[in-house]
Amino acid sequence: MSYLEYNVKRSPAGLAKVLYINWPLVLLIIAAASVGFLMLYSVAGGNLGRWAEPQMKRFVVGLVAMFAIAFVPLWFWRSMAGLAYAVSVLLLLGVEFFGTVGMGARRWLEIGPIRLQPSEMAKITVILAMAAYYDAVDTKRSSHPLFVFLALVLVLVPTLLVLRQPDLGTALLILGSGVLVMFFAGVSLWYFGVAAAAGGGLVALVMMSRGTPWQVLKDYQYRRIDAFLDPTIDPLGASYHINQAMIALGSGGWSGRGFMQGTQSRLNFLPEKHTDFIFTTLAEEFGFIGGVSLLVLYLCILVACVVSALQSQNRFAQLLILGVAANFFLYFAVNMAMVMGLAPVVGVPLPLVSYGGSAMLMILIGFGLVQSACVHRPRTRA
Repeated sequence: MSYLEYNVKRSPAGLAKVLYINWPLVLLIIAAASVGFLMLYSVAGGNLGRWAEPQMKRFVVGLVAMFAIAFVPLWFWRSMAGLAYAVSVLLLLGVEFFGTVGMGARRWLEIGPIRLQPSEMAKITVILAMAAYYDAVDTKRSSHPLFVFLALVLVLVPTLLVLRQPDLGTALLILGSGVLVMFFAGVSLWYFGVAAAAGGGLVALVMMSRGTPWQVLKDYQYRRIDAFLDPTIDPLGASYHINQAMIALGSGGWSGRGFMQGTQSRLNFLPEKHTDFIFTTLAEEFGFIGGVSLLVLYLCILVACVVSALQSQNRFAQLLILGVAANFFLYFAVNMAMVMGLAPVVGVPLPLVSYGGSAMLMILIGFGLVQSACVHRPRTRA
């Protein structure tokens, strides 16, 4: 079904919109967020107001935003894709010149009382723009070099701007989500093979640039790579985070030490225990069973999204849903790999669980777009 046909299709109204919401997905999202509230209460030593309560308030705001977006026809979001992408790029440029520095990085814009992190917005707007782009391109021309080049430009512009902040983790998520949308759109696998070879060469180039005037990454990012390759190299410095995380993961065993009984978090050995490394607290307190349970919950969310994509007859809706699902997958896959020592520490939060407002809001906005596709999917009428 073309975009114009989808546009003119009469949308459900009133109570029908509520009935067409993907309620299993909503319940799964609430369940994952509840795990986060529980862990934030634990890492704060039983203090509800420190992290858990603010996170609950942010989640309620995000949930309201999700439902509001869901009730807006999908054709509207299709028409706004270009504008949303342009605004996110302009905000990223604003960070470059007027951004606020925090923890050694320039990632935020302060507009009056509002503090924005445009890189989080870019994760969704890139997916939205890529879905709209490939919806406009004939499927037979998806692999044409010109259209592949234009798609890469759409992805690389925000990726490079985020990388300059520097925020390697977010840049990788934006790049990964955009590339996966290209894959879902049917771009030839030959391009991905060439990209993989070029990526290997780029990694070699990045490592060779260390200590030179044209060094690509920051010094602390190279130290993180060193710590990933050899966790014993600097146990009180670059390797401290991962070593403490591994101790927490290992001490949890099969069933864990018990709720609020994790020594690594309670005694403050575990760094960033309420944000990037919150999964290690979960694994220490609830063990292997608790960690796998959260992973299964995440996988159920992915399955719900994939089923929604398969049920849709609209190319834009399909690519949008799969793009949001891919972004969510990369979120938790990178975070879990990072805290388990399977990937360098890049500062990616655990979705719906880690403390943070911008990430939580944008994840729920992404799911709001998924729900919009579900609610306004054409259905057979008597």
